[in-house]
Amino acid sequence: MQIRTLEIGVGLFLLAGLLALLLLALRVSGLSVSSAGETYKVYANFDNIAGLTVRAKVTMAGVTIGKVTAIDLDRDSYTGRVTMDIEKQVNNLPVDSTASILTAGLLGEKYIGISVGGEEEVLGEGGQISDTQSALVLEDLIGKFLLNSVNKEESK
Repeated sequence: MQIRTLEIGVGLFLLAGLLALLLLALRVSGLSVSSAGETYKVYANFDNIAGLTVRAKVTMAGVTIGKVTAIDLDRDSYTGRVTMDIEKQVNNLPVDSTASILTAGLLGEKYIGISVGGEEEVLGEGGQISDTQSALVLEDLIGKFLLNSVNKEESK
């Protein structure tokens, strides 16, 4: 009888561990068990998206206000078109706001940061943020640095 109680205890402990791992995986991946509140769609075009993914967070002043729901190629301007779902309670984004692709932490997770503009008119459903800053690509910076140093050596 004591062995049976021990086996049940170990089984419950393993089940609790698996549930904790599942919860951790959901948190890290950005998925959630609960459904999101009401949102509205806002669009932005970037010259270079470089590592931004669907479900990346959208922040303003460090507070998460939405998420990226789609990334497509705009065939007219040949830029990356990002679709964002912004929470309905943030309904006062001016039309001259700026969207930037930023990097969080050492792992380099990309997200969109919105800086508020000063216009009276606000973005609504289907609004377009026209002032954008693309992602900083480390490889491009290294290439420019190396090319610049090579050009300096050649001119000596």
